[in-house]
Parts: sequence; C-alpha cells; structure tokens
Amino acid sequence: MSEDKGVTDNDVAIPAQSKGAAPTEDAAPGEVLLKVSGLQKHFPIRSGLLKRQTGSVKAVDGLDFDVRSGETLGVVGESGCGKSTMGRLITRLLEPTGGTVEFEGRDITHLGVRGMRPMRRDVQMIFQDPYSSLNPRHTVGGIISAPFKLQGVEPEGGVKKEVQRLLEVVGLNPEHYNRYPHEFSGGQRQRIGIARALALKPKLVVADEPVSALDVSIQAQVVNLLDDLQQELGLTYVIIAHDLSVIRHVSDRIAVMYLGKIVELADRKSLYAAPMHPYTKALMSAVPVPDPKRRGMKSERILLKGDVPSPISPPSGCRFHTRCWKATEVCKTQEPALVELKPGQQVACHHPENAPDQAPGEEVLPEARESIEVVTIGEAVAEESPAASEAPEEPAAAEAAEAAEAAEAAEAAEASQASETSEASEASDASSGAAGAEGESGPDDTVQESTDK
Repeated sequence: MSEDKGVTDNDVAIPAQSKGAAPTEDAAPGEVLLKVSGLQKHFPIRSGLLKRQTGSVKAVDGLDFDVRSGETLGVVGESGCGKSTMGRLITRLLEPTGGTVEFEGRDITHLGVRGMRPMRRDVQMIFQDPYSSLNPRHTVGGIISAPFKLQGVEPEGGVKKEVQRLLEVVGLNPEHYNRYPHEFSGGQRQRIGIARALALKPKLVVADEPVSALDVSIQAQVVNLLDDLQQELGLTYVIIAHDLSVIRHVSDRIAVMYLGKIVELADRKSLYAAPMHPYTKALMSAVPVPDPKRRGMKSERILLKGDVPSPISPPSGCRFHTRCWKATEVCKTQEPALVELKPGQQVACHHPENAPDQAPGEEVLPEARESIEVVTIGEAVAEESPAASEAPEEPAAAEAAEAAEAAEAAEAAEASQASETSEASEASDASSGAAGAEGESGPDDTVQESTDK
C-alpha cells in the first residue's frame, strides 16, 4: 500500500485534504482499517399526491463489523438481503440513514463531496455489471485515466504510460489503449473495471459480485487475478458474492447476511467446518462437493420453504424465525444479539448449532417443524449392500465368457443355416436348368428324325 510522503517535484501531486479527512498513517497489517457500527439504510416509500412518506424499505438495518488491513472479508446471502447496499454505504456512494463508518480511525459517515474527494483515492469499488459500468463512448484509455484527471494526479512518465502499465497488470494488451468497451468480452471488461479501481493505488477495494456475470472459466481467471494483486499490492478486499465456493477460495473471514442483518461472522475454516446459525447451515447444505470419493455417500439438503419476508415489514424478534426449524417463542419476541460464542466466530441466534443453547427450556413452535424439508441425496446408492459392491470379479468374468460362447454358437448356427439354404437353392436351380434343357432338345430331335426319313 502507498504511504503519505512529502510532495516534491518528481512526486505525484496530491490534492489538498479537507478538514473532515485529515491524513493519517497507513494501517499496519492486522490493524483495523474499516469499522462499521450500527449502519442503517432505509429507503423511503412515498405515495399520494403530496408524495408523503408512508413507509420505508429497511435494506440495511444495523450492521456491526470491522475489516483489518490486508485481509479479505467475504459477504454472502440471498438476493435482497442488503449486500450491495452495504457495499455502497461503506464507499459512501449512498448516504447512511444511521450508524457510523470509520476509515483509518476517522469518521467518514457524513462527509460532503469535498471531504470525500481525497478519500476516493483510498476507497474504490468494482461494480457488478461490466457492461453497464463502462462508458461506451469512451476508449479504454479514457476510462482508466479518468481517476487521474479527477484527482489532479500526474503519474511519473505520463498518464498514457501508467494506463498501459495497468492494462498489462490485469492481463490485457497495452495496445488496447484506443479500443472501445464493446470490442471486449465480459471477462476483459471486468479486467478494465479492476484496472480503473487500482489506478490510484487504493487501500480498500469493495468488489460487488465481481464474477457473477462471467463464465466459469473466466471467473477463475478474475478471482486468481484479484488474489495475485492483493499479494503484490497489499490490498484489503470486501468481496460480495452469491457463490459460496468463490467466497471460500478468496476470503479470510465471512459475514452471512439475512434481511439486512449479519447473522454470523466467522473465519473461513470455522464457518465451513461447523456453522452455528441455522440459516448458514441451510446455505452450506446447498453447496455441491466436487469430490469423486464422496460419490454415493448420503448427504442432507435443507430446503427452506416460503420466501424471504419483505424488508418493508420484517418479522419481529429474530428475522429468520419464520423459516427456522428451531424457532421458539423467544425467537418471535426477542432479537438475538451478535455475540462471540467461540474464538473468532460470532452468531446472532438463541438456539445455535454446534454451540450451547442460549435460551434452554424453550419448546419448538409447531409451525417451525413444517418450515423446512430435508432431502437425502445419494440414499439409493448408499443403501446398496457392501457384498454387492465388493463382489469378486470371477463370476462377472464367467458370465462374460458364457455370453461370448453363446454368441459364437449363435453365429455358427446362423452360418450353417445360411450355407444349407444356399446349397438347397443351388440344387433347385440346377434341377430346373436340367429340366429346361430336356424340354428344349425334344422337338429338335423329332424334326431331325423326320428329315432323315
């Protein structure tokens, strides 16, 4: 990561900092770079002639987490749970309704445009759609060089040389400087977006679904590129994604969101080995395991019935209790706090999995038993007897030999039958030919005899 130094003639010109964003020293690896407390975003619902507010969509409703320097925080959850809104809030593309966002120890929650301008150098975002995030009227060179112009930065060697270097860093040809976005594939456009985000050497990069719109082969290339750039440049990532396999590959810690709240926050190994929240367990059960050795092994798939409740009027108490198979009366009335039950693993649940019950003695609600459906995968294969699966090869070989002999006998019978048929047909042809010859010679002999007389 870059460090603040005194400006000389050969250094990059840095715009003046505002009072709300005084420069500080870079966070050391492992120190808290970003801290979010009670973050909220409610979108108003207006109706009527006077457009009065009649309600609000609680997209994000109280988030508490931090991101350490040099790590990757993965955020997962269903569509509509507030992941993308959270990413836009911490980059200050949206104005928070409540809570605080601190970057390197200073509050940036309500900084204005002038106060956020120098902060844009340190916080960048990679957008979800590579097709709509690039201006089709601008060349690649113009798109990647825009941050330098907006920040008044003149790189050493010139803007064009730096843009070509960035293109080479993300795996594109520097000669593509004058091409337009429509001349590139989806994966190449996403690389252009990554190059633009890295232009000013940021400290924090928020990647909103960076590979969801790409093919599987291109996904692997972009994910590996992000990993390599993090090691080379010391970047800090907040990666938002649906694919749990991608999150597992790139993340150090993972936050699971449901209906605007974080229900579990843990390091990667703990979360995948022993998930605590029932919602996390249901998500993990849906992840296919590409291991041929596990073929035929029984595994349970937890299917949640019903839809996600509306964020306009979320359920009282625990927001997951309408789809949870462990819900009790306390889940309907009291909202669980996000507490640390194991080292490095926080969960917001009254009755967590793989941990002591936080509200013992409660009876499961009758409707909770019908909220899910457990499907056993691989049951038919697993119920086969071991003797049948480990049967010796000799009976099979004997059966194959008998089948081959039977086939040879059938072929020999068909051949003999065909030869007999051909011989019979030849004999009949010969007899008919002889009869025809005798019939033809009879009248000629009679005429010859009469002529002699």
